[in-house]
Parts: sequence; C-alpha cells; structure tokens
Amino acid sequence: MHDYLIVGAGLYGAVFAHGAVLRGKKCLVIEKRPHIGGNLYTENINGINVHRYGAHIFHTSNKAVWEYISRFTEFNHYVNAPLAIYKNELYNLPFNMNTFNKIWGVTTPVEAQAKIASQIANRNLTTPQNLEEKALTLVGPDLYEKLIKGYTEKQWGRKCTDLPAFIIERIPLRFTYDNNYFNDRYQGIPIGGYTPIIEKMLAGADVRLNINYFDFIKANLNIAKKTVYTGMIDEFFRYRYGVLQYRSLRFDTETLPIPNYQGNAVVNFTDIEVPYTRIIEHKHFEFGTQPHTLISREYPLEWQQGKEPYYPINDEKNNALYQKYKKLAASRNDVIFGGRLADYKYYDMDKVIESALNAVKMEFNE
Repeated sequence: MHDYLIVGAGLYGAVFAHGAVLRGKKCLVIEKRPHIGGNLYTENINGINVHRYGAHIFHTSNKAVWEYISRFTEFNHYVNAPLAIYKNELYNLPFNMNTFNKIWGVTTPVEAQAKIASQIANRNLTTPQNLEEKALTLVGPDLYEKLIKGYTEKQWGRKCTDLPAFIIERIPLRFTYDNNYFNDRYQGIPIGGYTPIIEKMLAGADVRLNINYFDFIKANLNIAKKTVYTGMIDEFFRYRYGVLQYRSLRFDTETLPIPNYQGNAVVNFTDIEVPYTRIIEHKHFEFGTQPHTLISREYPLEWQQGKEPYYPINDEKNNALYQKYKKLAASRNDVIFGGRLADYKYYDMDKVIESALNAVKMEFNE
C-alpha cells in the first residue's frame, strides 16, 4: 500500500512526489513512456542535450518558483531570442524595433507606431469575426502576411479565417531594440538538461516506466490511498461526454557533421509553403562548441487518439466540454487532477510548478 499513486512522471507529478516524500509519504509514480520527465525530457546525444519534445526555456517572474527549481539545478544565462524566416527574409521576434526596421526601414519608436497606425487605419473591423480580422486590427497586413498568417495556419491546421479571434487576443509590440522573447526576471536553461531535475525530484519515490495506468489499476485497484492524475481528463472518465481535441507534433531530428547549422537555437519558418514551423538547434541552448550539431524540425499534426497530445484547442466547444469533466473531477475526493492534460490548459513550466506546489500545500493543509 502506497500513500499516493502518481500517474505521470512529468513536471507536475515530480513536484508533487517530491513534496509528498519530504513529508514522509510513500509514493508510487507510474509513467507510460520509457523515460521520466514528460515533455521536458532531454536526452544526451553525442554530448548535446536534445529537447526531445520541443524547445523548453525556463522563465518566470515568480521568485519562489525560481528558488524552488534552482534547488535541483544550476541555470545558464541563455536568453530566448528566436528568429523568423519568411521566404529569404530574416526577422527578429518578438515584434520589436529590429523587426520594424527590417520590414519598413523605420528607426525610431515614433516612426514605427505611426506606420502601424497607418496599417490598421480604416479597417472598420470593430468586431473581428476571425483570427485574420483580429490580427489585421492589431498589426496591419505587412506583419500579418509575413510573420503570422502562414505560421498560424500550419500550427493549427486551419485557415486564419476559420480560427476564432480570441486565439490572438493581443500581439506584443515592443518599441525597443530588445530581442528577448520573455519579459520575466528569471530565465535560462538548466545546465545538463531537464532530465536530471526530474531525477532529483523523484528521488525517494518508487518509479515504474512503460506502465499504462488503465491496465495497471485493473490489477492494482487498492495500490494507494489516493491518486494524483496528470493524464488526459476525458480519458480518465472514459470519454463520457466526448473527446477533447488537441494539436499534435512530429519531430524529425538529425545529426549534421558541421559545428553550426543556423546560428540560433530557435528559428521559425512563417512561409506556408515550408511544411515545418521551426527548426531547433539544440547545442545553442547551452552554448555548445562540439564539432557537430543536432537539429529538429517541428511539424504540427492533427491529433487523433493514440497520438501524443500537445496543445489543447481551447475554443468554446472544447472549453464547454472540459467544464463537464472538471465538474466530474471535483466529485472525486480520492483523486487530485493537475497539469496540462488534466487541466486542459497550456501551461508554462513555472505555472506547472506553482500549481503542483499549491496542490501539495492544500493536500497537507499548510
């Protein structure tokens, strides 16, 4: 008998396990994948830490969360400054004065603001009906056509005119020459990758890999007093009300016999004719000097049951469906639901940690 059965060895499950073990509780962690870490998993390949499930840059303004995660690792000084390529044109992200200078030749914030104002003038779209109309009212046609339209349609697998306006409620515009993607005070990449962090968090727990929860629980019904479930909430309830939708991804990773492929960790490809959305060159996250490099091309996919769910599609239909499952979850005093899939919400890593730490405090009445 364990105190807690924790389903999923990703960040949420690991943080909860760490908190429970510190309080003298016996935890069993089961994971369907052959490794711990969930989507944070980093794999060392020929001396380069590869982000197996896409780029993960830790960033937060929450000092308590930063101090918590820093117990398990030392962070380097990496700053996320992605680039965007449209056809043969190179732009800085997020939209800032470097972007505006490249696209319009302006050099001052006043000039940039005036250009954007002229681009969105006379649109008469007081109530945008779709993502395209919303974007045009925020940034105008130049930025939209080159840096938003193609990337967004690839990411979501739908035309921008078929996507709801709320997906792009705001587009950050910076009128400074600052390519730092995040505004958060704390930012970096853990030296040595993310997997060692999860290993330290799970120390003291019994961890079993390649375990399907639904098969496991049939034969081990009374394995624990309480369950912490981080999987898909609709699957937990056997899709009683229907299936929640996601977008999925495919990563094609290859080793190249050159020291530097693209000169940056993350480069987005915003042209609709390029089938992938971005290329990640992993060595640049840790300022690698190896004579070779590894790159991953990221291809968005339609999600189907059995594929890996990445991005919840938080439109009105799916959100309404999730609320039904959330109500069911609230009736289960024997289960704690948490994390991206159980909450049907895209989380940054710091928010996952914050949520899991709060769950620990609530569970132990602290």
